[in-house]
Amino acid sequence: MLEQNVSQGKTTIAADVIETIARLTTVSVPGVSRMSRIPAPIFKSLFRRGQIDQGVVVDVTEDTVSADLYVILNRDVNIQEVSRNVQAEVARALSEMIGMRVGSINIHVEDIDYLKTE
Repeated sequence: MLEQNVSQGKTTIAADVIETIARLTTVSVPGVSRMSRIPAPIFKSLFRRGQIDQGVVVDVTEDTVSADLYVILNRDVNIQEVSRNVQAEVARALSEMIGMRVGSINIHVEDIDYLKTE
């Protein structure tokens, strides 16, 4: 039997894909109202126009991904509990979907949504 040495190749995942996974996972966590705008000083250092309203900053170093998530939470929620849930869910989603190690998932609560949701 002849063995073939076939290269498995390389998979490259765009940062936009990682940001989308993080954003969609974040807004699916109960207690999260929506993503916030990225604060201006941080955004200016990113040089990525069009991403300011997305509320996600991703950093990929070798095979480890880290994320900063800027969120607006619903009123009457436990901020610490919701933040921990977001961290756990985003870490799980990134690990399962893209197979990379997850570094830090930082949650930045930018505001509370006091509008009635009833």
